[in-house]
Amino acid sequence: MRTFTEILDEAKKCPRKKVAIAVAQDGSVLEAARECQCSGIADAVLVGDTIEMARIAIERKVDINKFELIHEPDAEEAVRRAVLMVHAGKADMLMKGAVQSPVVLKAVLDKNIGLRTGSVLTHVAVFESPGYDRLMLMTDAGMNIMPTFDQKVDMVKHAVHVAKALKIEQPKVAVIAGVELVNPDMPSTVDAALLSKMAERGQIGDCIIDGPLALDLALSKESARAKGVTSPVAGQADILVLANIDAANVLYKALVFLGGAKITGLVMGAQAPVILTSRADSHEAKLVSVALGVLMTSKEESGGNSKRDDKSLKAV
Repeated sequence: MRTFTEILDEAKKCPRKKVAIAVAQDGSVLEAARECQCSGIADAVLVGDTIEMARIAIERKVDINKFELIHEPDAEEAVRRAVLMVHAGKADMLMKGAVQSPVVLKAVLDKNIGLRTGSVLTHVAVFESPGYDRLMLMTDAGMNIMPTFDQKVDMVKHAVHVAKALKIEQPKVAVIAGVELVNPDMPSTVDAALLSKMAERGQIGDCIIDGPLALDLALSKESARAKGVTSPVAGQADILVLANIDAANVLYKALVFLGGAKITGLVMGAQAPVILTSRADSHEAKLVSVALGVLMTSKEESGGNSKRDDKSLKAV
């Protein structure tokens, strides 16, 4: 897939899913829920202050009576109830509404009702950039501040998993550093070299990893030729792995605000996809995030790799 339109079209072919939206009293969230339902991608369960939802819905011309509604004016309790629905198998994915991300993540990581799997939670962003000829993935701009090597392994695995749902059969992964040579004084270059060797020996799924690579090498074959670097990833990276959240967040926002890229993404590593879009994101971005979640859940079901807890719970 090369565009967000293709993501949406592919999601429409999948079995209809259900998304639990925590603290859903937000205009763009309600619009995204309407578009999901109208397109046949997913039904939404709106958890939150239904009185406020109704007020916002009138402004945005959204008929919330078409959705399943759960009235819970307390934000933390609304998040908890939405997470519990996913945990119990009553929804296929979780989406953040008008609430801070730490509140959502606290419930996701709750030992009793959360969505833990034992894996590190990582954020995988997907970009459609006018300056690149395909969809590009990046990790991790939203979760891990200064990831350890083991966490980087999980970051790569989760990003590869998303890439394969986008029909990128053998993703090319560029581990980004400031230079393309291994320097013991720069831990990011050492980690990059180790990741590359692990992939070479088949320890990180079906992907090609190279690093360390400077960003220009990852994105430009001409830069690689000029610097005399031979790499199976240079100039054709599908996934960018950044050394820390500072570098990733700066690149993430530069792509959007300077490069005009469209963006979507998921938090991976939980029992189900977690959608942590920003309140500043458009309803289109939130719609594509749900579509991406649909592709991920459908891929897991078709491959028999569902992570959902089999434990049955009482009604939410």
